[in-house]
Amino acid sequence: MATIIPLTDARTVADPNARRAELDRFVRDAALGTAMAPAPIADTRGRRMHDLRISVTDRCNFRCVYCMPKNVFDANYTFLPHADLLTFEEIARVAGIFVARGVSKIRLTGGEPLLRRNIERLVEMLARFPDVDLTLTTNGALLARKARGLRDAGLTRVTVSLDSLDDTTFRAMNDVDFPVAKVLEGIDAAAAAGLAPLKINMVVKRGTNESSILPMARRFRGTGHIVRFIEFMDVGATNGWRMDDVVPAAEIVRSIDAEFPLVSADPNYAGEVAERWRYRDGSGEIGVIASVTQAFCRDCSRARLSTDGHLYTCLFATEGYDLRALVRGGFDDGQIGNAIGAIWSRRGDRYSEIRTANTARTAKVEMSYIGG
Repeated sequence: MATIIPLTDARTVADPNARRAELDRFVRDAALGTAMAPAPIADTRGRRMHDLRISVTDRCNFRCVYCMPKNVFDANYTFLPHADLLTFEEIARVAGIFVARGVSKIRLTGGEPLLRRNIERLVEMLARFPDVDLTLTTNGALLARKARGLRDAGLTRVTVSLDSLDDTTFRAMNDVDFPVAKVLEGIDAAAAAGLAPLKINMVVKRGTNESSILPMARRFRGTGHIVRFIEFMDVGATNGWRMDDVVPAAEIVRSIDAEFPLVSADPNYAGEVAERWRYRDGSGEIGVIASVTQAFCRDCSRARLSTDGHLYTCLFATEGYDLRALVRGGFDDGQIGNAIGAIWSRRGDRYSEIRTANTARTAKVEMSYIGG
């Protein structure tokens, strides 16, 4: 085995010309790999990779009750040391290998991705892949001051998590007393910077924020932004999930349709997670993500790369595959691509189709580690 030599993070290269040369080298290498790549591979159910979600940090400045509850992720919680995180160069290299094997959409996630220092540098690196839809999911807390830089770096769209417009409810759900007004400022700043149309994700938990469904629909109807209502899911092992806490997507659609008539819309592409609904009066659309009550495993085309370089083939996975060891162990792009192909070709995940009260209690990787 070759000696493991960790690469230098992009932010440590001080000279702008050196940074540009380094960036261009990665682009050339990625383009060469794409030209020589084998055809995309399918898993055991015929599903091809389409999306790659990349978690750039396991840290977050919120403690949302459905993701990183404060009683677990407290002051004593041990997050990953910086040396364990993939560097920007490593992320760009791995992303290029995935693109060579059929990925055409990359989403940066976390934790909270805007906490990763100089995240704009990574955006700039990834934005140079041709014909790849690059987007980012954020809680919006830092978006007002980051939006313009992200757009200038090449980001085209952003998704903002916003679980209520009611300030008291929102502060309780993020559990750090962060005001909803600051997130709305971030949404406006992103739209002004050209990161539009925005998608706005609302996780709906019964007894917590279901009264915010209609206000969210009213607030963003006609703005061009798309609100996506997400069923509360049993991700990880710390959010205390119960089926009784799930507000079914069908119930969400009925409640909105009663005030703003809806009509079903076709998906934008095969494997899209959100079921789309258009307002009949032409004032926009909403989406519902019903992983619990209407499993969409049969079309799932998403791979997930964790903060420290592990590949996960399902949001509800219990284990991943260590790509960082290959990246830092002297393996070339072809060898790493072959490993990814072998992993994907054996993939048979269908957790949401077989979910039970017992499986929901099994220890699964936390969403803050692999992104949503």
